Amino acid sequence: MGINATRVYLDSCLVIYFVEQHPQFGPVITHAMESHSDLHFCISPLVELECLVMPIRQSNHGLIDRYEMFFQDYVHLEITTDIYRNAAELRAHHGLKTPDALHLATAKYHACSEFWTNDGRLNNVAGNLAVNLFDNSVS
Repeated sequence: MGINATRVYLDSCLVIYFVEQHPQFGPVITHAMESHSDLHFCISPLVELECLVMPIRQSNHGLIDRYEMFFQDYVHLEITTDIYRNAAELRAHHGLKTPDALHLATAKYHACSEFWTNDGRLNNVAGNLAVNLFDNSVS
């Protein structure tokens, strides 16, 4: 990836809608990702954790395999001690839930230009970083 490559962090819910082909939300995400093939889409271990809980609980090995194939195709961002500290500050100052704070802190730490989500509440904390694909579709 080049120095000027634009990174977009994907919230877990968007990955779930995409991989599981949600009838309403899946096409929105597919269109946004296909329309922005110049971007580098990023995930973290937290995204993987949140996506795999239900398929593991249901012993749905086919879906687990689909997630594993998806994960292989995207940039993996590690979650460092500094990110956990920043997430604690986001929770303390803005009342975010731990996963939301970690996702946002990870996107910020790794200099992502956008954090794609379906959670409009994150706009208040993330400023221009959070892009709710379902309020204003990315064009």
